[in-house]
Formats: sequence, C-alpha cells, structure tokens
Amino acid sequence: MNYQRFSLSVALLLSCSATGIAYAQSPAPSAAGTPRLEQRGQTTQLMVDGKPYLMLAGELHNSSSSSLDYMKPEWQKLAAMGLNTVLTPVSWELVEPTEGHYDFTLVDGLLAQAREQHLHIVFLWLAAWKNGMSSYPPVWVKQDTQRFPRVFENGNPVTILSTLAPATAEADGHAFAALMAHLREVDAQDHTVLMVQVENEVGILGASRDHSAAAERAFAGPVPAELTRYLAAHHEMLNPELRTLWEQHGAKTSGTWTEIFGDSARTDEIFMAWNYARYVQSVAARGKAAYSLPMYVNAWLGGRDTPPGNYPSGGPQPRVIDVWKAAGSAIDIYSPDLYASDFADWCSRYHRPDNPLFIPETVGGVAGAANVFYAVGEHAAMGFSPFGIDAGLHSDAWPDMESVTKGVAALTNSYQVLAELAPQLLAAQSSGDVHGFLLDKSHPEVDFVMHGITVHVSLDQVFGYHAESGYGLILQEGADTFIGAGKGFRVSFTPRDPSAAWVGLASIEEGHYRNGQWIPGRRLNGDENDQGNNWRFDPLQAKIERATIYRYH
Repeated sequence: MNYQRFSLSVALLLSCSATGIAYAQSPAPSAAGTPRLEQRGQTTQLMVDGKPYLMLAGELHNSSSSSLDYMKPEWQKLAAMGLNTVLTPVSWELVEPTEGHYDFTLVDGLLAQAREQHLHIVFLWLAAWKNGMSSYPPVWVKQDTQRFPRVFENGNPVTILSTLAPATAEADGHAFAALMAHLREVDAQDHTVLMVQVENEVGILGASRDHSAAAERAFAGPVPAELTRYLAAHHEMLNPELRTLWEQHGAKTSGTWTEIFGDSARTDEIFMAWNYARYVQSVAARGKAAYSLPMYVNAWLGGRDTPPGNYPSGGPQPRVIDVWKAAGSAIDIYSPDLYASDFADWCSRYHRPDNPLFIPETVGGVAGAANVFYAVGEHAAMGFSPFGIDAGLHSDAWPDMESVTKGVAALTNSYQVLAELAPQLLAAQSSGDVHGFLLDKSHPEVDFVMHGITVHVSLDQVFGYHAESGYGLILQEGADTFIGAGKGFRVSFTPRDPSAAWVGLASIEEGHYRNGQWIPGRRLNGDENDQGNNWRFDPLQAKIERATIYRYH
C-alpha cells in the first residue's frame, strides 16, 4: 500500500473539558476562486470560480467509492443523468489505516475520475460516526476502548464512540486536517471538491443520551456559559421549540441541565447536541485551518413527537440547531436528510435566515424530480442530492426495473431543465423573484404575489381530464416577462390591486437557453394556451416556457 507521511503546516491549540472541546483556528488563505458561501441579495449561495453554482447532485451508496475499479464505469453514467456534482464518502479507516500514516490513493483516484467527466465532488468525512454508529473509524481506534471510550446504554458500552473523549476528537481532527491539507495541495487550482460533510447523521441511537461515567458527571454539572449566553443573546430568533422549553423553566442563564431545561428526554437531546456540536465543530475547525472549504453536517430526521434515541439524539434537528450554533462557527450549514413525506414542511424548518437550504440526502426518481423544483424555487436551495444515485445504473439492482427506469428518466429530465435554467434561476434566487410549487389532488393550487401581480398556479385540465400531480417554478424577468419550468400545471395572472390595469397573455413560447440567451421554439396559442386564458405546461415532460403579459383597462 502506498502510504504518505503527512505533517500539518497549521498548528491548532486544543483545550479539553468534560463538557466539550474548545478550539482556536486561523484559517489558511485559499487560492482565488476557491468554493465559498456568499450572501447574495436575499439568499446565501455557493460560489465556485467566482460564480454562483447550483448543485444538481446525487449521493453514492456508502461503499461504492471504496474501489476505483468499481467506480471507473460509473462516472460517465452519472454525468449522463444530468448530474454536475457527486457526493461520495471518504472514510477515516481508509485514509489512516495505521495511526499517523495517511493514504490518499483513493482520494486522488476519485478526483481524477470525476475530472474526466467534468463533475464536481462533495466529500463525506465518515469518521467517528455514521448513522449514529461508529463503524468507520480505523481498527486501531475501535479496539482501544480505554483511549477511545464508548457510549454506555443500560450499563453497557455500545458501538458508539463517546463525544466526551478528548483523545477521539484529537485523532479524528488530526486525520481530517490531513485530508483537507492534501485536498488543498492537489485541488486548490481545479476546485473539483466544492464542500465537505463532517461526520454523518451523528447522535445516540438506543437511548436519549450517553450514560458513561464522563457523561454522567457532565450532565450533573453546570450548563456551559457559552450556551446560555447564546440563548440569551438570540432569544427572539431561537427555534420556537427550544425557546419555549427554556422559557417554561424560567429562561435561566445558570444551573444544571435539568434546572435550565427540565428533566426529560428533550433535555437529554439538548445535552447531547451540545457535546456532539463541540466535537464536530472542533474537527471542522481543524480542517478549515488547513483548507477553508464550506462545511456542513446532516441530520437523520425525527418526527415532532418521536422520542430522541429512536433517531440519533443530539444530531442537528431543527429544535437544536441553535445549540449547535452556540458551540462554534466552523460548520456553515445544517442540512436535512429528507426522506419524510412532508417535504415542504421540512424544507421550511431548515431554511432559516442564518441557515441556507442544502439537501444532501433525499429520495430520487419521480418524487425527487418534483421535489427539486420546489426546493430550488421556493427555498433557494443551493443543492439537491438523491441518495443511492448509482443504484439505477445497474439493471440487476432492482426487481422492478420499469419503475426505476421511469424514475431515472424523470430525474434526468428535471436536472437537464434546471441546468439549462441555472443562470436565470440563481439570479432570481438572489433577488427573491422565484417561487416553486408541488401540486396534487390534496393541494391542487397555490398563489404567489410577484411585483403586484397575483400568480395563480393550479393543476392542469385537458379536455375534462385533471392531472394527478404537477410541479415546477416560476421566476420573473422584468415587469412583464415570466419564465416557467416544470410540468402538469397552468398559470393565470391577475392584478393584486383591483383598481389596477387587468393582465392578459401577450405571448407564450417554449424554448431553450443557450449560453444564457433565450432561443424560442414554438409560439403556443389556441388549445396550447386555453384560447389565451392560461399558460399551460405539458403533463408528460418538464419543459421551459417564456410568457409575456400585457395590461389593459
């Protein structure tokens, strides 16, 4: 095996306590054009080579990228699906198989393969935790339970590394910093890697909190002042669930965990959130000091009434994002792994003024083809990434290949449309002049107000036949021009002010964008625009259309 000795060029001072890890960082300067997050108008966007970038992505299955031979034929297929970005694991056990010896052969090979297809990468650092468990640390970490202690549940250790172990955070952070320093060395000019996920779906499974001796001492001790100061300083902006729980117990700024938050599983979750956040923020900070790329953490979602421990307790659920923010600033985005049916509600819970929306894991296929329009249109999502994107590439992977093929085609159609529209869409996200929607029989219509005009969107009706579902987005270019994309819906316009001029459809064109310029196709009229009454979208395939309105009295 080809090992590389790696010495870090950036020193980081760490001081450890029973309640977490304190850190200081001095981010290393990066080359011009390095991927970064930037506030642009009404939203935060990912900037790549100085331009806003929309990630039309997919995440590989967990083990796919552990073999370069396995991945070699996959990249061309991924590019053909319309992806511009691939999310792929890079695991601690393969990067540092023996302590202090780093092997980046796999990392370099993945970068080379992605570049051949002009694809970008988001690396997932699977280290201390993945899906709440600890299966990805190297064997030398797993077997040394004295140096790297485990979580205790019901009096016994489980396969979860404890957050309250300074040696674990030190070893994890050191390996992550080595990875990031290597990426800076080999990718600072190409910018193949756009972002990095730190750990994966962290939290305690099987119990609401760690009951090891160190955790018991910390839980019985005072809540750290950094957390209570943050709660007090951000009182009005806190997640409503967290704020209500804190206020119900007197909004105290000092005391034990149960004195400040009460004696419940929700308090256990807040305690674990603080400790996971301190750990993950420290690891991320060490990585950023080596190469300052945007970094995020993802959450295995739990229902509003689901007890913590049934999902990973302490992960960045909406109710504890503020706890994570109080613990540090190295993590830029808190992201949902969004498989829940109430897609729109979860998007709204994660899209906050201080947290842009990025969806690193979600369903693909026909559902994903619809959801991506809503996410990027209504919540200015900077990226969308169905999980297991490579599964549909193998004809023997599923018994029902007809539905898989249909799903791949639908997602590819959506990605191709959005890629074509990306410059206009990103500009509209910045100005706030875009809305996305999901329509079905239970939610057949929606209204938006855009510059004084009510835009009414509804399921389309063709000769008495009502579409079962529809999806898309509408963005405004100038006072009288609108761009629509999607399928299965119709649009009408009315003035919001009854005394204003009425609005009619001057023209509707289907067409394409080429190098940012609109190339018109058919002029749609007659049955295709309901005799001038509605702007209509094909129920069979997502398309781009351009509508111009006129005003009259």
